[in-house]
Amino acid sequence: MKRAGERPRRGPPKLTEGPITSTLFWFSLPVLGTNVLQSLNGSVNAVWVGQFLGEAGLTATANANLVLFLLLGVVFGVGMAATIMVGQAIGAGDIARAKQVAGTGAAFFAVASVLVGLAGFLLTPTILRMLGTPGEALGMAEDYLRVIFLALPALYFLTFLMMTLRGAGDARTPLIFMAVTVGIDMALNPLLIRGIGPFPRLGIAGSATSTLIGQVIALIGMLIYIYKKPLPLRLVGEELKYLKPDLSILKATITKGLPMGAQMLVVSGSAIIMMGMVNGHGTVTAAAYGVAAQIWTYIQMPAMAIGAAASSMAAQNVGARQWRRVELTARSGALINLALTGALVLLIYAAEPYLLRLFLPGDAPAIAVASHINLIVAWSFIMFGVTFVLFGVVRSTGAVTPPLIALAVSLLGVRLVFAKALEPAWGADAIYWSFPVSMAASALMAFGYYRWGGWRKARMAPVRESGEVDPTGFATPAMDALCPDEEDARG
Repeated sequence: MKRAGERPRRGPPKLTEGPITSTLFWFSLPVLGTNVLQSLNGSVNAVWVGQFLGEAGLTATANANLVLFLLLGVVFGVGMAATIMVGQAIGAGDIARAKQVAGTGAAFFAVASVLVGLAGFLLTPTILRMLGTPGEALGMAEDYLRVIFLALPALYFLTFLMMTLRGAGDARTPLIFMAVTVGIDMALNPLLIRGIGPFPRLGIAGSATSTLIGQVIALIGMLIYIYKKPLPLRLVGEELKYLKPDLSILKATITKGLPMGAQMLVVSGSAIIMMGMVNGHGTVTAAAYGVAAQIWTYIQMPAMAIGAAASSMAAQNVGARQWRRVELTARSGALINLALTGALVLLIYAAEPYLLRLFLPGDAPAIAVASHINLIVAWSFIMFGVTFVLFGVVRSTGAVTPPLIALAVSLLGVRLVFAKALEPAWGADAIYWSFPVSMAASALMAFGYYRWGGWRKARMAPVRESGEVDPTGFATPAMDALCPDEEDARG
């Protein structure tokens, strides 16, 4: 409800209005751009470290970045839960509730990121020894990871802001400030590693320091931008009271966020196990697999962007109780994924000889092996995209555990069992074929749960025993509250 005398706020168009396919497509493009920038940043920084500091430097950053990936899993899960709740509130037209979610999340991330950053800074040597970091890289890994832990509060908070803005329907602002942080990071990396011009020579710590500077500047810039525009989620005047965490919102954010964060642990755990199996087939196979995996990173990007966009769009329509639009969002997302990911796979197959030679010498025996791996695996990411879209829509109501279970079954069950069982007979091909088999399994489970599962009745927060809806507004049973005209639209 609008307060008396309150001027209309400018903001991104609501995802509950207009044509679905084109709206979803254009909303997903900035998300895709953000993902591309993140991956490009990591690739370019790895080039600087490798060129200036050699294999030991690359090993140091690889070990430190594994720790960072696990820590970001928490941000992803809790931030995604906040994104869904913000989207539902925006869809329901309740800006005050969206601000309350944003304020609670901001307070949580501010405290949690400082505590995690401090603990990590103090425990860096212990963490790296637990990972088994090679001795020749241990010193550099410590220098790098300590600075990364100093950057963690800004990194956490910036990531949270980007995710909540997407929940409000704004994918453009996160893209702008991801470009800022990536541009600063890539530019400062070589200057701070080598001490070029007026910059100090910091070695491996210079690479992490450039990340720290980029995150801090982008965070400050985003906060100024949010208040200057002004964007709908900014907190002013009496609204600053929302920075005091609402316990019911905080509980829902954490309990719904942890299963989503756990998905990253499942993915990373499966990747580590598969890499160990590949290593058993020799250096050429391991090198070929590593190159193919680099290409797969980019194949997955459209699917991940469309899935994230579909989740935000579906969440707003769940809040607005427009269930026909929720279903059409899932359908449109799957079709857009088939078109974009399918076209990208065909392009990669056509350009494969040139792509592989970016990573390997022209006469390297690993080129033929990498081409063979791609032939078996690359097309199966189309099924991955369908899974990601369907589970993105499913999560928009608060149904977060079934996607985690399906992912664990497909990656840690189907994929590993298939590879282990057939490896004696098929050799390394069993590992490669385990990818399309497991992705087919996850796509079937995603479709089955989307079609017949109970996700439409999921809630972001529990209903009180008296039957009264929780004051956050996130406890409303999804399907039970449909209006008659919405029932007609579904039928």
